[in-house]
Formats: sequence, C-alpha cells, structure tokens
Amino acid sequence: MAGRLLLFLFFSVTLGHAHFLSGQRLKPRLQRDRRNIRPNIILILTDDQDQELGSMQAMNKTRRIMEEGGTSFSNAFVTTPMCCPSRSSMLTGKYVHNHNTYTNNENCSSPSWQRQHEPRTFGVYLNNTGYRTAFFGKYLNEYNGSYVPAGWREWLGLVKNSRFYNYTLSRNGVREKHGAQYPQDYLTDLITAESIRYFRSSKRVYPHRPVMMVLSHAAPHGPEDSAPQYSTAFPNASQHITPSYNYAPNQDKHWIMRYTGPMKPIHMEFTNMLHRKRLQTLLSVDDSVEKLYNMLVETGELENTYIIYTSDHGYHIGQFGLVKGKSMPYEFDIRVPFFIRGPNTPTISLNPHMVLNIDLAPTILDIAGLDTPPDMDGKSILSLLETDKPANRFQVSKKPKVWRDSFLVERGKLLHQLVEGKEVSQEENFLPKYQRVKDLCQRAEYQTPCQQTGQKWQCVEDATGKLRLFKCKNDGGGAKSIQRGVAVGPRPLSIKSQLYHRNADACDCDLRDLRPLSPPRASTTRAFHKKPFFSKKKFKALKSYSRNRYSRSASMTNSYPGNHSLVDSSAGAQPMRDESEDEFSGMGGVSNSHKVTHRCSILPNATVKCDTGLYQTLQAWKDHKLHIDHEIETLQTKIKNLREVRGHLKKARPLECDCNKYLYESKVKNKMRSRGGHPFRKGGARDKKAWLLKEQKRRKKMRKIIKRIRNNDTCSMPGLTCFTHDNQHWHTAPYWTLGSFCACTSANNNTYWCLRTINETHNFLFCEFATGFLEYFDLNTDPYQLMNAVSSLDRTVLSNLHLQLMELRGCRGHKQCNPHTRSVEQAGGREHGSFDDYRVFERKKWPRIKKPSSSRTLGPIWDGWKG
Repeated sequence: MAGRLLLFLFFSVTLGHAHFLSGQRLKPRLQRDRRNIRPNIILILTDDQDQELGSMQAMNKTRRIMEEGGTSFSNAFVTTPMCCPSRSSMLTGKYVHNHNTYTNNENCSSPSWQRQHEPRTFGVYLNNTGYRTAFFGKYLNEYNGSYVPAGWREWLGLVKNSRFYNYTLSRNGVREKHGAQYPQDYLTDLITAESIRYFRSSKRVYPHRPVMMVLSHAAPHGPEDSAPQYSTAFPNASQHITPSYNYAPNQDKHWIMRYTGPMKPIHMEFTNMLHRKRLQTLLSVDDSVEKLYNMLVETGELENTYIIYTSDHGYHIGQFGLVKGKSMPYEFDIRVPFFIRGPNTPTISLNPHMVLNIDLAPTILDIAGLDTPPDMDGKSILSLLETDKPANRFQVSKKPKVWRDSFLVERGKLLHQLVEGKEVSQEENFLPKYQRVKDLCQRAEYQTPCQQTGQKWQCVEDATGKLRLFKCKNDGGGAKSIQRGVAVGPRPLSIKSQLYHRNADACDCDLRDLRPLSPPRASTTRAFHKKPFFSKKKFKALKSYSRNRYSRSASMTNSYPGNHSLVDSSAGAQPMRDESEDEFSGMGGVSNSHKVTHRCSILPNATVKCDTGLYQTLQAWKDHKLHIDHEIETLQTKIKNLREVRGHLKKARPLECDCNKYLYESKVKNKMRSRGGHPFRKGGARDKKAWLLKEQKRRKKMRKIIKRIRNNDTCSMPGLTCFTHDNQHWHTAPYWTLGSFCACTSANNNTYWCLRTINETHNFLFCEFATGFLEYFDLNTDPYQLMNAVSSLDRTVLSNLHLQLMELRGCRGHKQCNPHTRSVEQAGGREHGSFDDYRVFERKKWPRIKKPSSSRTLGPIWDGWKG
C-alpha cells in the first residue's frame, strides 16, 4: 500500500512539473508570478506627432494615465523619419535596409512586401499563439484595401494615407466609404468606438483569451481637421518656436539646408496656425486614451493589460526655415513620445535608456511570452522595466543592465550597385522563377485569352503542366492561338529583327558602328534625349527615300522569287485589274488635260470639263453620276484591300533589305527595343533596366511639368519637393484666409545614414550623405543642432565613426544591430566599451566652436571617404 502511494505521488509531481514548464513558456516574464492568463496588449499609434515641439503638453489626460501609471522614455527615437518605412519597421522589428521599404512609395505595401515581410509581423506571431488580434486605422501609405494582411482577426484598415473625413476603410476586406458627418465619420472617434466594441465583445465571448489591438490614429497628420468642439483651442500656442525656428540659411549643413532661406511672413503665420490645428486634432486622441482607460477599468482588465503609446516619427514646423515636414535626421524629426504601462511596470518613472521603433515588435512578442526571432533587429524593452530588488540583505552588488547606446538613422531611395560595370538596382524579389510566374498568372489580366483590346501577355499551361507567359501577337490586340501541348511555329522575323538575329540568309549589312547587342550607355541616352528625333539632313534623306520608293519597288517587282504568292486568299479581296482595262486614268501621266472618266477631264486651271451631252440630257447626267459613284466604291474597296495586303507584306517581308535605310533607323530604334519587355524576366531586360527607369522618370517629370504649366503653377525648385497652400486647403475651422503661397522644404533624393549616440559622456549625431557631405553635432554643447562641428574632428575620429556607421548599415538581426552594448550603470570598466575610440574628443577637450561662414570651409574634410 505504501509503495502504491509513493508511486502515485511520484507521477503526480512529475505531471505537475511538466504542466508548469509548458505553461511557463507561454507566460510573459513579468507575469509568471501572476494568474495563468496572458496579458492584453494595446498599441496606440499617432501619425507625425512630435516630441521636441511640445505636442504632449496638450494631452493632459494621456500624460496622467501613461506617466502616473507607467513609464515614459526620455530617449525614444525612430530609425527612419518617414511614415511607411517607420511603420514597416514597427511591424517587423527591422531596419529599413532589411525590409527594403525606403520611401512612402517604394516597396510600401507592394506585392514583394506582402510576400516576404508581411507574414512575419508581430500580429502573425501573436495570432498563431491564440491572441485575438485587431487593427484599427492607418496601416501603410500605399495600402489599397484589396486584402486583409496576415495575422489580424479583426481588420479596419484605412485605404491610402491619413484623412479625417471622406475616406475609405477596408472592413475585413470589404471597402466602405465615409463622408464628412461628425461624429460618425470622424476617423479618430470611429477608431475609438470600434476598438472598444471589439474588446468588450471579445471578453464577453472569449473571457480567457488575451486581446492585442492596434489603434493607429491619423492625428496630427494633415489635413489637420479637428473635432468641432476643439476648433477654438490653443489660440496662442507657440511651443514650436524653438531656437532653431527660422534659423536659415545654414551654409554649414547639407544641400537642402543651404538652399532653404528664411521664411517669409506668410510662411511664419502659416506655421503658427498649423501648430495650433495639429494640437487640436490631438485632443480627440487624448479623449480616446481616456475612453480606452475607462473601458479597461469597467471590464476589470486594466491590471492585466499593457498599453503602449508612441508615434511613427516626429515633425518640424519652421525649424531651419523648413515650413513643415519630416524626413530630416535631426532631433525634431527622429524623437517621438513613448509611454508604457502594465503589470509590474514602474509608475511615475522616467527611463533614460534609448528605445527605438524597431523595439516595438520584440517587446510585444516578449509580453506575449514569445522569443524574439533572430531576423528582428530590435530588442525587447521589458528588461529595462524590471525593478532590481536584492535577493537578500547580504547582496551588495547588482548585475548591471546591458543596453545599446547607439543606433542607425537611415533614409533614402533604393540604391544601385555596379555589377560588371553595369548599374543594377538592388531588387527585393528573391522568389524563384516558377513562383513568380505562378504569382503573375493569378492576375486577371493574364488569365484571359489574347482577345482583349490592349492585352499584351497571356498565361498558358504547356504540355508538361508548367505555366508560361506568351506575348499576344495578333492585329486585334489578340495573341497567337496557343493550345495546350501544341507547338507554336516561329514567327517570321522582320528586317529590323534580323539586324539583331543574324543567320546565314540574313542581310549582309555593315553594322559595325551600331553595336545593337550592347545596352545603351548613359552618355548615348542623354544625347538621344537632347537631340531632335530627326535632324534636317536625315529628314531630307528620309523624304527623298519615300518619294522614290514606288519607282524602286516597281523596277524590282519581278526580281523577287515567288512574288505572285505573297498575297494569299484575303477575306473580301478582289482581283487586281490592269490600268489599261480601266475606263479612267487616275494613275495616268500629266498632260494638258487630265482625263478622269471617258466623258470628264480636269483642265490645267483645275476646272472640270465634261461632254456637252451631260449638261443637256438629265438621263445622261444620272447615268454618269451612278458610274462615278460605282467607281468610287470600287476604289474604296481596292484601297481597303491594298491596306490589308500592305499589312501582310510588312509581316512577311523577304530577307533582302535596304541597308541604307535601316542603318539609320536601327541607330534610333535600338534605343527603344527594350520597351514592352517580359513582365518579370530579368535576362534580356536586365541590361536596359537602368535606361528604362531613367526613361520612366523623365516621362513622369514631363507630365508634372505639363500639369503645372496647364494649371499655371509656378511652385517648383530644382531637385526639391514643393507644395502650395491656399484658402481651400482646410475645410474645417479655423480656416486659412491669407491666400496662397508656395514652399519647398524637402527632396525625394535626400539619402543619408547617421549614427546617433547617447551615454553618460557623449551625445552626438554623425551623418554621411549620399552626396559625400558630412555632418556632426555635439548635442551636449549644441542641443538644437545649430552648428555643424565636423570640421573640428580629426581624421582618426572620422574613420572610427565611419566604421561604426558602416557596421550598422549592414547589420542583420538583433545580435548584429546592437553591437556596442555596454553597462549604463557602471562608472568605470571601459576596457571593453565602444567609446574608447571617442576619448580623443571628450567634452572637457572640446574647443570653442564658431559657426563656419560658408560651406567651403568644410571642403575636403576627409579625403578618404566616399559617399
């Protein structure tokens, strides 16, 4: 009996221990001493909310809830100060160079993003572990609402960019349009109501399942439409007027700063109203946070819920003369508010550690009890929230926290690299060829037979069962009749094609100066765009060629073998009669009178003369008129048939060619051969892809210029992105009444990489621009980044900064992207730290810095660096 009891106790302890370990894996670190329910997670995200310009001062409710009940981080940053790249980093936990969403357009919610990165967002991981996931509000700038991203059980995504009224939502894949009625259409209030409704219903139906929600508000992004009750708030707001406000021009900074001058009075008045309207929109977000908090209190879930509040990037309003915008590497654009409250988090706490937008995804996974995937670049911040309590009174020293003190700020378009002397863009589509064909064949435009107007490609399954893309060839926009397993005969090559596909029977033309098989060089392409398509000399030669074409072809008619078999049975074709059989001489020679019919002629003075009988007898006049009508119909039918024959001859032209003509035409048309290429194939089109991209950019630029000319719009500057503002821009109070103006404050090609470092001895920003320009700001002595101090650094320090920056630019995974971690609590112990290299310019050794008078003083600061 005693033996059985011992055996039963042994099995009970073993099973209990196994159950404890299995449950331990699912619990978050801070929840393992609490009840066996995983915490809820609510992420509140704003759009374009600044930290440096005092936007949080307007949100008293949010500050009371998040600061008094949680922890605020004083050094919160984003790695890319643009909407879509930063949001992509939040979802994936990766730097921009690892998810390849470089701008708000390039790869933003693209098919490549949807295949490669969207299945690896934090929503997917939490959904797979039992969380009830929901997303409300703005997703990505180019999201079109045609699908529901993976990982979200409830989806209410905003189509395209931020708006407060007159927008379209995708509700679980179904598009719904909203108008301009308050409050039912006001986006901030709608997001709040829908999220609260979902949370309550989830807890009512699934009381033991945790909820993870994202509330992505549009505020304070443009068009800055506030709720009606807040349209008169903050009449004298001036927090945006910082020491860098209207500090311009800046000849010691990069080219945009040198180009931008001081603001005009109308610009300054606009910044005052813009700041006021932005704060007004945030009041609705402030109400949203309070309503969410009260709902958690009512449902009893507050103590088991993590709330995170942050923004996708900062903003500038008048800083350095820039009227409005983001995308700069300076503090006002990369600093964001960041608050977190939840179980066991310190309250009324200000944390100085450096947190980033790429830390959001690892933190949310850690809260849910999941490990950080190795491909995520960020780290969970939960370790920074743990309070260090000594295990006993004899424990004197505590283990220091190890955390980053540097991170990468990057911004720019997709770069191009030279491969074997050719410029090739770094593409993001790494799928194999068969998978790309399969994906393309899912599109409706490739599934229909080649009978649709304008259709160029058709997807066909061959005899082996593989999907292939065939080009439509027929005249009516259709294609060759392609059946499964039926081989398609080769199409006759035209003379132009035979210039590139030489064989034994082809024309033996001297084409040594053409070199058509090589890709068009940049210099040739530029010359082609600058010169007119036909010069006067070549136009005359082409004209003489066209004038004598009939005489040459008539003399060579009988010289072509098989000449009589060129025209096969065409529908409706009539036998061609000899001109001697006709009763008229429309093709006859020129004489004193041109005889048109047997009774009428055209005189040299262009008058018509007919027989006198036609003018005397009505019946004769009617008969001859009917004869002329019949001849006209006959000629029209003949012209139609001749055109069909001409089209046939163009396709079935014999191999003999006129080298003089095509030597010229091939030089021009060789530059255009890459048009209409395969939808995805990289083989033949790779050599000309760079030229195609340039051609597309040139056409897009021309369309914009033509549009500005038509609209009489003169708001443009070379290389800069400009915007206009008039009295019709804002449709809600307060209104703008001072008229229209133009401002140019940013550029799409402003590419840079920056190293941002903060610790107890150093606080600096070092930037390398793609143009080769360098910037360095010591924020201990220059907190508003007014003076570029790069000229005070020696070559050794620049080399060390460059090496560390290059290391971050190529990092992948949180182990590589946080390389120089050190204790921020240790007073000494620098032998393994990352700041030994920076001792040469410690704060006490800084010389007095004077602002350079011009950019020439910053000339060849570092000859060894190339952008």
